[in-house]
Parts: sequence; C-alpha cells; structure tokens
Amino acid sequence: MTDNIATKERAASRRDRIIIKTSIIGILTNVLLAAFKAAVGLMSNSIAVILDAVNNLSDALSSIITIVGTKLAGKQPNREHPLGYGRIEYLSALIVAGIVLYAGITSAVESVKKIIYPEEPDYGMVALIIIAAAVVVKIVLGKYVKAQGEKVNSGSLIASGADAMFDAVLSFSVLISAILFLTTGLSLESYVGAVISGFIIKSGIDMIRDTLDEILGKRVSKEISQQIKDILKSEPEVRGAYDLVLYNYGPNKDLASVHIELPDTMNVKDVDKLTRTVETKVYEQTGIILAAVGVYSHNTEDNEAARIHSDVRERVTAYDWALQIHGFYVDTEAKDMRFDVVMSFDIKPQEGLRILHADLKQAYPEYNIHIVSDVDLSD
Repeated sequence: MTDNIATKERAASRRDRIIIKTSIIGILTNVLLAAFKAAVGLMSNSIAVILDAVNNLSDALSSIITIVGTKLAGKQPNREHPLGYGRIEYLSALIVAGIVLYAGITSAVESVKKIIYPEEPDYGMVALIIIAAAVVVKIVLGKYVKAQGEKVNSGSLIASGADAMFDAVLSFSVLISAILFLTTGLSLESYVGAVISGFIIKSGIDMIRDTLDEILGKRVSKEISQQIKDILKSEPEVRGAYDLVLYNYGPNKDLASVHIELPDTMNVKDVDKLTRTVETKVYEQTGIILAAVGVYSHNTEDNEAARIHSDVRERVTAYDWALQIHGFYVDTEAKDMRFDVVMSFDIKPQEGLRILHADLKQAYPEYNIHIVSDVDLSD
C-alpha cells in the first residue's frame, strides 16, 4: 500500500504540472487575442468586438486564479489541516465563476447603453481577418484545454475548455454581424453584444452552481458506489455492504466510510484482518481511502431469527419510502431486535420511525425493538 501511496503522490504532482502548463498556454493565448480584439474594437467602434476582448481577458484572469488555486491546493498536509488543502481548488473555481459573472453583467450594461445611444461601427478587412483567426484559435485552444482537463480530472480545465469553445461561437457571431453590416448596412453590434453578455452571465451562474455542488457535497455516483460494494462483497465473509459515504477533500482526494455485514461467529482477529484486506483492495482499485469500516452482525445459527428477519423485511419494505433494511440482528432469548432502515426523502425520519415501530410492536409485542433511520446516501 505504501508503493500505491507514493505512486498516487507522483500522479498528483504530474497532474498539477499539466494544469499549470495548460493554464499558462491559455493565459498567453487569451491575452494576445484580447489585445488584438481590443485594437480592432476601438478602431472599428464595435462594442461587440470590445466585449469579446473583455471576455478573453476574464478567461486569462481565470487561468491565473486556476494556477494559484492549484499551487495552494498542492500544499502538504500539516497539523492544522491533516487532510491537505485540496478543497482550495473549489474556492478558486468559485472566484473564477464570480469573475465571469461580473464580466457578463458589466458587458450587458454597456450593450444596453449602446442600444439606447447607438454608434455606427467601421469595419475593415484587417478586422475581419483578426476576428476569423480568433475563432479558429479559440476552437483549437478549447479542444486542447478540455482534453487536458479530462486527462487529469480537472473540473476547472474542463470548464475552461468548454468556455473557449463557446467563445469561438460568440466570436463567430461577431464576425457574421460585421459581414452583415458591410454587405447590407444593418448594424446589429449592440444586440450581438447583449446576446454575448447573456451567455457569459449564464456561464458564470452555471459555474457557481457546479462549484457549490462540490463544496456542499454530492451523492456518490452510482458507478463508484457499485464498484466499492462489489469489491467488499467479493470477500466470502461479507454478506452485504451498506451506508457508503464519500468525503471529498479536493479533486482525486476521497475518503469513505461503510458498514459491512459479517457472520456473528467471526472473532475480532478475523474482522481486523478482513477490514485491512478490503481497505487495501478498495484503495488499489479506486484510489479511495476507506477511513472507517463499521460492522453489522448477521444471525447464522438460529432458524427462528431467520424467520423473523424475513418477516420484518417484508413488513418494512411494504412501505414505498422504506428503501432498504440492513444490519438486522435479533436475540430470540433476550427478546431484542435491532436494524437500520434507509428512508427516502419523501418522509421525515421521525414519522417513518414512528410508523415502523408501531407496526412491528404490534407484531412482536414481547420484543424490545431498536430501529435506526439511515439517509439515502448512495445507490
């Protein structure tokens, strides 16, 4: 496992280098495009081209913040932050989203001013060539940045790549409006600027929403959940895997906790060996650290317990909001019954517990019944 950790650290370092290199390329490209577009916009008196230049500058600033965020997120864990600084990437992404949103709002204001007080643009052949070249450059840059982002699982780069492709579409709309003005005399500059502003604002809002989802915590993906549970259940002693929770501390920095159901005949030494085995397997195959493995006891030598288990499961799952029952254990001599129920978000946990307890107490009046409500955390 030590070798795997060292390999993962090398991969993280390589990931950071790729993000920084790609971001630097994005900065240089966007600054050059912004300079050329700003010059064209000022010479031709085109608000649409000027706003397109501003959009390129915001992209460059976003790349700078991405670099800073990556550097800070790569700091080594310490006593104050034992799980590292990976979540800084989400904070930097939130700042980038705020910049994009601000650029969109200011662009919209300027476009509306130009609609109210129109000024006629004056395009030349050089301006058209520069705008057309910018479209091609943005397409190439967008594909490159997005591919690098997918390669290293960087949400910031993937978003930047998609944004660059979108910028190419916006620049193309500016080019079309310029050609339309030269051929027909119809000026749509301010209106195209307003449309561009709207798309920039939408992009900023989408980025904020996606980043907040990461900060708040998202449901474990079905694929990851199934993969981890399959690894756990591949061990012959494991009767089931439940309550999987993923704790994200930045891109590719995940910890998890889970409960596994084991025969009541296993001793502590066997359980310790098993949990260490599954922790290693999960890390090797998914890169996720199982920080905690809880244990449920499974009745194995009591036919009456098996009958009660089957009956209780049927009674509980008869309710649509009771998604799953697990961790069931019954002591027929002590008259004690306990289990967990995963409830949907359609019912309040207290209400669900009240209904289940009343139902089962009527069926098993002599038993002490302990029911724990679990959240629907993963598939």
